[in-house]
Amino acid sequence: MDSPDALLQRFAAALQAGDAQTALQAASDACHAAPQRREPHYAYGQAWLALNEPGRAEQAFAAALRISPDWAEAWVNFGVARYRQNAIEDAKVAMREALRREPGHAAATANLGAFMRLTGEAEAAETLLLDALARTPGNAGARLNLAADMLLEERGGDALDLLDAAGPPQDGPRVLRHWHLQRALALLQLNRLDDARAALADLEALGPIPPDIAPLWHWRRVLLAMAERRPAVAGREAERMARALEHMGPDAVLEHQIMAHYDLARFWSGNSDAATAFTHWQAGHALLRRSQPFSRDAHRAFIDANISALPHERFAAGPRAANRDPAPVFIVGMPRSGTTLCEQILAAHAQVHGAGERAALTQMFGALGHGYGDAAVRRIAGLDAAALDAAAARYLAELQALAPDKTRIVDKMPGNYLHVGLIGLLLPYAKIIHCVRDPRDIGLSIFTFRFHGSHPYAHDLADLGWTIAQQHRLMAHWRAALPNPILTVKLSDWVTDFDATLERVLTHLDLPPDPNCARFHEGQSRVRTASRAQVRQPVNARGLGRWKGYAAQLMPLIAELQISGMLTDWPD
Repeated sequence: MDSPDALLQRFAAALQAGDAQTALQAASDACHAAPQRREPHYAYGQAWLALNEPGRAEQAFAAALRISPDWAEAWVNFGVARYRQNAIEDAKVAMREALRREPGHAAATANLGAFMRLTGEAEAAETLLLDALARTPGNAGARLNLAADMLLEERGGDALDLLDAAGPPQDGPRVLRHWHLQRALALLQLNRLDDARAALADLEALGPIPPDIAPLWHWRRVLLAMAERRPAVAGREAERMARALEHMGPDAVLEHQIMAHYDLARFWSGNSDAATAFTHWQAGHALLRRSQPFSRDAHRAFIDANISALPHERFAAGPRAANRDPAPVFIVGMPRSGTTLCEQILAAHAQVHGAGERAALTQMFGALGHGYGDAAVRRIAGLDAAALDAAAARYLAELQALAPDKTRIVDKMPGNYLHVGLIGLLLPYAKIIHCVRDPRDIGLSIFTFRFHGSHPYAHDLADLGWTIAQQHRLMAHWRAALPNPILTVKLSDWVTDFDATLERVLTHLDLPPDPNCARFHEGQSRVRTASRAQVRQPVNARGLGRWKGYAAQLMPLIAELQISGMLTDWPD
């Protein structure tokens, strides 16, 4: 039998040649020849990854780590294997383990930044990647992932500057191809069509487009054809993109597959083909559902625990924190219900700071409840005054540090509706605004947008309709139970009578009029939410009643809303 080193050389040559099966056999033989060496197990994992068997790859990398626990490279690939099995939180842990062993590890940093963005930690991901580039400007993975974040926010100019700052990467053809793809998209966002066409030509000059990036390449050609007002060409490219999506192969990044479906859905929706658009939205959600399972029983138990453990009597007679701070303002509701619009209008006021979507309240809930389930609700309901005062002091200190010169600070995390009871216990003088919208429009908007973070209820239309109804049930309880004033604002209120709605909201917050609120869309504050484009325009009715064009596809959602009685307040 050949020596382990000779077998590993054979493995490397076969893998380089694209012969994963021969590489696997060579790595397997090396493992048998030298079971106590880490390199054969690592190679075995690489071969299984190349064969699209991440479960087997994970086992091989784990074997390498048992021999050499401080091997950062093995932690990175272990994380990649976990990610390809839809275990993204495990993948984040693995990347952090790699960085603990080797601070600044390029691949671990780039991957962790990407995974953090996908799980809703956009600001922290950006900070991580910027710090990495400050230390190591040649970290091409960090640069590409940071550019991807910018392109998601349609910050094409920033992305182009970032990509061009270091020039074409020298990390091999795969990385170089992604650099050209990102540059082309940035140039398209800037409407520099000749330059975008040249960037795509540079990509094509590298050789045949690999299957794992073919849909991304086709999408840029779709956008170019649309910008050039060639709809027939755009349609043909979209059809080619759909075919390429079916053959992306084992090297494809899962997020690229998901976004390709969302991009195609957006294209066909814009071309009035609701059926084809929905086919792609459903395919995107099917991929997301693998890592985000949803349990109605668990969600119902959480809602029921809030209603039973935090009734009116708990707030009227039980201990609450003693502070009288009126600064905190919470805007809550389902995503896509108008929370960003409401915050941006208020943030234009001279006395208001818009803090965006803060995770602080959710983190406080988890800390005080020792978890996030129904048992956590009961633990929080049983806290005494001293514990509530201490927690409120910590929360308010962090909040006031954001804008010490403002009298109101707005947290517009929609999902805080789940923790309104905690608001009532910690912050007796906080004000709450509940944003509502036709639940059919909410459902359509959630289903058709690629949210980052965990939204497991969103991946099935029936579950989505059911969850919207559960949110309505919980908010009805909070209005009856909480001493804190809760103002309900319909999205349509801003459209039908902006001035009266603004007056009502400012009165609720004990704020004087400010003419800047009506010019909110002229502001330059950075908006990270799905509504970033809408809040840069004056209030309009374009999003109202949009569900009617998709009524047939939305029937599972509509049926759940009808069962709950939600539609009685929302006539067609």
